[in-house]
Amino acid sequence: MLDLRTVSVGPMDNRCYLLTDPVATGGSGGWLLVDAAAEPETLLALLDDALPARERGRGLVVTTHRHDDHTGALVRVAEVTGATTAAGDDDADALPLAPDRRLRHGDVVGVGQHELGVIALRGHTPGSVALLLPAGALSGADGEVAHLFTGDSLFPGGPGKTWSPEDFTSLMDDLEERVFAVLPDSTVVHPGHGETTTIGAERPRLAEYRARGW
Repeated sequence: MLDLRTVSVGPMDNRCYLLTDPVATGGSGGWLLVDAAAEPETLLALLDDALPARERGRGLVVTTHRHDDHTGALVRVAEVTGATTAAGDDDADALPLAPDRRLRHGDVVGVGQHELGVIALRGHTPGSVALLLPAGALSGADGEVAHLFTGDSLFPGGPGKTWSPEDFTSLMDDLEERVFAVLPDSTVVHPGHGETTTIGAERPRLAEYRARGW
């Protein structure tokens, strides 16, 4: 079973999420970091605490989108750990480090024996991606539900910032078709900033979000 740790870094209070597959519980030592956003030493310390180097297997750093506040520690973390890096295909060329994998909607990424689905959510940036961890993957009570890591595409209170009506429509369409139409209300949403929410908490307000245009 996977463990999940969360840390806030940088002046914009970015949330970074570390999934680990501990050797102590029969896992592979694999790990996945969602957004190496800032404060690389903080992120490396988080990894050291979760998986000591002697127990650490192959790692993956997934960047949810190309904005600078989500990529500030990417180069340093990748250099120190030797992790594979991945990002949405349409954002890949704008990153400070060219990713080893260019992700598209429907792809999967792995941590040990567990897989997370890649959901493209176009609008905040062209290549924004979310990661879906199915129910049953996390240890403890958190494992009873699915977990969705959304970057800046979905927050408590609505979708992330867009810069044109077309981008907003694209993001809302993707959210409704690829997230709300398929995921249960119990799914926990982990955004790139701030507190968590659930699909169920946001679902009743979808019409409101679309009508207000942000």
